[in-house]
Amino acid sequence: MTWLAHLQLDYARESNRSVARYLHQGPLRILQSLYPEGDAVCHNVLVHPPGGLTGGDTLDMHVTVGEGAHGLVTTPGATRFYRSEAGLATQQVHARVEAGARLEWLPLEAIAYNQCDALNRAVFELAPDAEMMTWDITALGLPAAQLPFAQGTFRQHLEIPGVWLERGTLDAQDSRLMNSPLGLAGHRCMATLVFAAGSAIAAERSESALACAREALEASPLRLSAGATSPHPQVIVVRVLSPLTEPAVQVLRQIWAQWRAALWDMPGTLPRIWNM
Repeated sequence: MTWLAHLQLDYARESNRSVARYLHQGPLRILQSLYPEGDAVCHNVLVHPPGGLTGGDTLDMHVTVGEGAHGLVTTPGATRFYRSEAGLATQQVHARVEAGARLEWLPLEAIAYNQCDALNRAVFELAPDAEMMTWDITALGLPAAQLPFAQGTFRQHLEIPGVWLERGTLDAQDSRLMNSPLGLAGHRCMATLVFAAGSAIAAERSESALACAREALEASPLRLSAGATSPHPQVIVVRVLSPLTEPAVQVLRQIWAQWRAALWDMPGTLPRIWNM
């Protein structure tokens, strides 16, 4: 049996309050809206009750953030792509962020189990005055549990149309990619944090964001396998390679909080689910 789940999540600003409404089909839910930092930012937790995907499963999410609204979405746990015996398992999100709006799309990691056949796809459209932060954290196997990613394929797609496109295919049996110094060098977690805007980011803001990210990375045990750059005037990127997931997540959370302060003059208020 395959799962086909769809979610439409819409944020709107009503009487100075960001409000979330959603419709769903299949096993995909948004939990109660929370406001740990006041009415301006609506925090939501995205839940997939089955807990993982196998061949033929699809999670299809569409998000709109209306003018002036601010939505933050995270998950209670990792997305697990299990062994596939029936074709591709797909998780995809397409988000549209309108003028003056902000989106923080911060799911926990995606785990590629041995023999999976997976696609993790994200597309974000930004109006000229819109901004967003997102991250993509991929764990290849469960090395701490002695369950390596020895066979299988994990595909990634991260796009801001007309601005930035990254696509990659991770084949577990491609030893040059997985283990050579020019590839992952034996690391089994890849993490990317992105700040993006619908128009060019002012130079002083970009420099401030890069400076605080580089300072955090330099103080991290992962400093030799991490970096921060601005590959496009509308995009700032932090990349981290790590043997395990936890150190990468820790440094990305730190930089995310610092970027909130530097770019949005906001505190790094953690979603409550992260403290459970």
